[in-house]
Amino acid sequence: MDLEISEREARFRQEARAWLEDNVPKDKRPPDGKDAASYDRAWQRKLFDGGWAGVAWPKEYGGVGGSLTEQVIWYEECSRAQAPAVGVCFVGINHAGPTLIECGTEAQKAFHLPKILSAEAVWCQGFSEPGAGSDLANIRTRGEIDGAHLVVTGQKIWTSNAHHASYQELLVRTEAGSQRHRGISWVIGDVTLPGVDIRPIRTMDGAEHFCEVFYNEARIPLANVVGQLNDGWRIAMANLGFERATALTAAQIDLARTVEMIVAAAAAQPGGRGGSLLDDDDELRVRIAEARVDVAALRSMSYGMISRLKRVPVPGPEGSMVRLTFTQLVQRVNRLAMDVLGIDTLDADLKSAEGRPWVRDYLLSFKDTISGGTKDIQRNIIAERILALPRGR
Repeated sequence: MDLEISEREARFRQEARAWLEDNVPKDKRPPDGKDAASYDRAWQRKLFDGGWAGVAWPKEYGGVGGSLTEQVIWYEECSRAQAPAVGVCFVGINHAGPTLIECGTEAQKAFHLPKILSAEAVWCQGFSEPGAGSDLANIRTRGEIDGAHLVVTGQKIWTSNAHHASYQELLVRTEAGSQRHRGISWVIGDVTLPGVDIRPIRTMDGAEHFCEVFYNEARIPLANVVGQLNDGWRIAMANLGFERATALTAAQIDLARTVEMIVAAAAAQPGGRGGSLLDDDDELRVRIAEARVDVAALRSMSYGMISRLKRVPVPGPEGSMVRLTFTQLVQRVNRLAMDVLGIDTLDADLKSAEGRPWVRDYLLSFKDTISGGTKDIQRNIIAERILALPRGR
């Protein structure tokens, strides 16, 4: 693993820290809806205008042109400064954009990448369908060629922030009679077109984060196909490589800060023997220590992934190890927060002094071991593609 910091990267850290200290917004992000989306886009636009959007993206598409190590440094400094997360810009910044950089045409990159970085365009992901969630090769949404267009009909579900988006990473079956991995195309779907209907889904945290998206003979230009027609499975695997590996780097770094906030909350809670909860509860101290160790181990896994990506630009199946570890750890950390703050937090919108919505984070964390491929799918990928174990029946 090679993550030695160069003099240039050390200067980059100093410059990033100084800029963030001057520019991180003082007001907190609204919890949901259009106001939250506007907040996310305003922050991304500020990054773009300040020359900090897309640290590891090529300069010709609006990025900084930095190294992957500088990207990690940027995430570390954002966590330190408690900068806003990318929010509704997540898909575009973390996997649609990188997929276009690796697999798109020059025309597709020149048009879409600057719009992603500047938050002019928000992206969502159109992979999962009823009956084709983790079994992604079972998709049935079809795209029929009609002249210079694909006529798309079908349904996507669990589409994060589709109601705020302009474009969608869209998987459609473009070869009649094809099955499983064959005959699928990866398409830039314009969700503002006639024939596209977006319906938000309210989840148990009270937010409308997910949506279902219906296509009813929506006409999408063939020029929006990324890669070759019917070669979408290869593009999707690159796409999921980014989603399962590098897309979560910022969240992994921020998780360490979350654990320390839990420690501070435990030290402020009264315990049962006259001291604080942290002083009096031996089991809690063990759980906190385990969380700290697990976060450090996850950080090492992520750094190893970044080191490998210096040699191979597209993440491989090893990204599933990072995602599986991260998603389960997020759930444990959020459960730890609930146990520290107490059962009353489920009835009250209790927040930390920093304004952290603990209850919402806890409720939202239930999705983490499902989205991007369930924890069982991730285990299968690790077993078959990394450990070379026999395929499960």
